Amino acid sequence: MFTIGEFARLGRVSVRMLRHYDNIGLLRPVRVDEASGYRHYDAAQLRDLNRVVALKELGFTLEQVREIIEEKLTSEELRGMLRLRRAQLAAQISADTDRLDRVEARLRTIEREGHMNTEDVILKPVPRVRVAELSAVAASYASQDIGPVVQPLFVELCRRIDDAGLRIAAPTIAYYEPVGEEQVMVHAAAPVALESGREYDFDVVDLPALDTAATVVHHGTMDEVDRTFQTLAFWIEEHGYTSIGHAREVYLDYDGAAPERGVTELQVLVSRQDVVS
Repeated sequence: MFTIGEFARLGRVSVRMLRHYDNIGLLRPVRVDEASGYRHYDAAQLRDLNRVVALKELGFTLEQVREIIEEKLTSEELRGMLRLRRAQLAAQISADTDRLDRVEARLRTIEREGHMNTEDVILKPVPRVRVAELSAVAASYASQDIGPVVQPLFVELCRRIDDAGLRIAAPTIAYYEPVGEEQVMVHAAAPVALESGREYDFDVVDLPALDTAATVVHHGTMDEVDRTFQTLAFWIEEHGYTSIGHAREVYLDYDGAAPERGVTELQVLVSRQDVVS
């Protein structure tokens, strides 16, 4: 099982949202510690969370979402309902197009349920690396909030590295740190061979090693990364681990002109549950 913080990170929603869903009876934790009141969730509940988020993103009220969830619709029935709603939203302003893309990503995650291959997950150490980086705050960890922040950061970082006469020595990395309850600090980083004694117009950071990381390779755009996070969540639970912090994203192959061809390794620091407790 996962703590509410772990479950929020793996489901890419906020802790506050999960608490609200619990309070209104929309998504209850599988266990609440009687002594501490801490909520715990299991990986299977990501299926319900994906449905809730997809329906909410399409404009259904939470009461309507509850009724739909309680009807236990199949994936095909749910997709039929979402197609109808999508046709209504398609006539709205261009900003809604981004919303539809996010919904499609959640739907693909739902359709993959029962077909996730946790054998793709590899447990390995990740070595320490020195990086050049730029940072900025995003409104949340959701893909629609991360993308508009991290992409310009990488463009600017690459420009500054080039102006300094340096070269990027390995795939670029994004990593995240919480800022308050909702916001996250986004770090766009690139391994570089730095020259001693020089000053740069970017931060130089020694990204610490991950002694034990659960890693998996995601193929496609980062708007569709939720299905890969779900695979990771099942593996972590099945093997008795606890996740620690947000995942690192290592961009093994990225083409801004064709993001659907992207290849990204997700790296999540993990520890045995008995060690953490």
